[in-house]
Amino acid sequence: MTEIIEKLTKLTGETADGKAPAPAELRPYVAPLPVPPVLRPATDDVLRETEIALRPTWVRLHPQLPPTLMWGYDGQVPGPTIEVRRGRRVRIAWTNRIPRDSEYPVTSVEVPLRTDGRPQATTEPGREGVEPNKDVAALPAWSVTHLHGAQTGGGNDGWADNAVGPGDAQLSEYPNDHQAVQWWYHDHAMNITRWNVMSGLYGTYLVRDDEEDALHLPSGEREIPLLIADRNLDTDEDGRLNGRLLHKTVIVQPSNPETGKPVSVPFTGPYTTVNGRIWPYADVDPAWYRFRLVNASNARIFDLVLIDEDGAPVPGIVHQIGSDGGLLPRPVPVDFDAELPALTAAPAERFDLLVDFRSLAGRTLRLVNKGPGGPAGVADPAGDVPYPDVLEFRVRDTCEEDPFELPEVLSGSFRRLTHDIPHGHRLVLLTPPPTKGAGGHPEIWEMTEIQEPEGLRLPADGVVQITGPDGTTKTYRRTARTFNDGLGFTIAEGSHEQWSFLNLAPIVHPMHIHLADFQLLGRDAYDVSGFDPAAGGTRTPIRYDAGTAIPLAPNERGHKDVFRVPGNQMLRVMGRFDGAYGRFMYHCHLLEHEDMGMMRPFVVMPPEALKFDHGGAHGGHGEGHTG
Repeated sequence: MTEIIEKLTKLTGETADGKAPAPAELRPYVAPLPVPPVLRPATDDVLRETEIALRPTWVRLHPQLPPTLMWGYDGQVPGPTIEVRRGRRVRIAWTNRIPRDSEYPVTSVEVPLRTDGRPQATTEPGREGVEPNKDVAALPAWSVTHLHGAQTGGGNDGWADNAVGPGDAQLSEYPNDHQAVQWWYHDHAMNITRWNVMSGLYGTYLVRDDEEDALHLPSGEREIPLLIADRNLDTDEDGRLNGRLLHKTVIVQPSNPETGKPVSVPFTGPYTTVNGRIWPYADVDPAWYRFRLVNASNARIFDLVLIDEDGAPVPGIVHQIGSDGGLLPRPVPVDFDAELPALTAAPAERFDLLVDFRSLAGRTLRLVNKGPGGPAGVADPAGDVPYPDVLEFRVRDTCEEDPFELPEVLSGSFRRLTHDIPHGHRLVLLTPPPTKGAGGHPEIWEMTEIQEPEGLRLPADGVVQITGPDGTTKTYRRTARTFNDGLGFTIAEGSHEQWSFLNLAPIVHPMHIHLADFQLLGRDAYDVSGFDPAAGGTRTPIRYDAGTAIPLAPNERGHKDVFRVPGNQMLRVMGRFDGAYGRFMYHCHLLEHEDMGMMRPFVVMPPEALKFDHGGAHGGHGEGHTG
């Protein structure tokens, strides 16, 4: 009898007593992977308006859970996949249909830091007796949608302050004059993006073109979006999961001396959702599939590995053919070896993947998140991965032949950007907490090179010295650190710029620049020990580390708009700011950091108009030069 109950439980997802499960009882791979519906706006020559409405919805995240209150585009989580042709202008009315005074879907708590050696409580369900944040519970339905990656005017980009309330609409036009690409859309409301996105406000957006069509890539039912996001859930008085979304973070500083407020770390949760479901499975044919993957998490960085029934990585069947900005020049094999031990995906990064299931008929494979402390597929609570499960593939036992062949060359239109292209320079520091005046949170510092003043005494607040690869030491002055500081970067439309991000903190920051596609030029190691956070400047210069070479990963050599910047490292990227004018943003895509102010504006204007500008850093070659 016990065996029968266990089999029924596995098939239906219900617990034996009919109640919601305790956290450890939630079973992986009992629900099929949902695929969002495809929305294709009108394709005639008349620019027609398409309404996408934000609505409350109840979502069954897992068959064992009660329904979860969420907000979704067109009442779906994730929202519909929007598909357009290159050059076909689309006008979307993102309309807020969430009723006024609706219950906010997310419960938010900050729990104390554990000091007894146990893993921190962020990835455990439940509030542990901590009262929810009443200010979060009182949030209104206030949202603005950003089409992440799109080249569109500043008025259409989803400026964070321009969020709309119930009954109002945000009208945006998207020219879609871009090579075939996967963008994604998500909430970007000032101060509360982390909770709005967690509530379900995200979806994917595909641009098609003739170059992509000529490759005859897997399509239809064999092209599947995979929107991956981690989540946490609250529990009832009996310790059982009640389905309520829980934003749970750990307090690392009880009271910041400058603000008096507690300081917490970004959110990561124990449960991985794929297309809005926890640990689903997908039935696939023994054929080629195309997966359009985006990490829609607040802050979790996934190290994804495909493993077999025995837990061993499966080499030779996964190939990355595109990244944030479209097709790579050539396919990159993802063999989970020394060169690419895992597919590392930071928040907002996208991956266009081809997977060859042809030789695996009747087999079961699992896509898992690998913790830093152990092998793939094994729980690593100390490494913030209590449950490695992500998605199970069940390969059907059929013999239908798939004639698709992997192309050797993907994009003949791809052109490598090099340093000899005329360009401007920007230097941006990513500072650690508690930097002087930072309120206990990391910041973005915009820096301008200065001639060292006579009698300069270091450390000095906002003054940083850097010794570069050529041995020259340069002095820089901070010109901005918060979102509301004066405008720092004004850029001529059509110009190329190199942006150098120097990370002085141990945490990885995924940096996102709106509007433009970039290419990575290189990564350099730096000794940042000369920076004194308490003083807000350097005591001794930050020094280039000639003895540590950091090669670019083979799959990050395409067009990108999100770049991982690890600690003690300078990342150099180059892009062209073309196709639109207006005021845009760049920021860390850890949503908690973005909401805490790790975000800055920039303006793109016609070069003819920029000649009459009344001040500001225009980024001529040599300004903020870092090589």
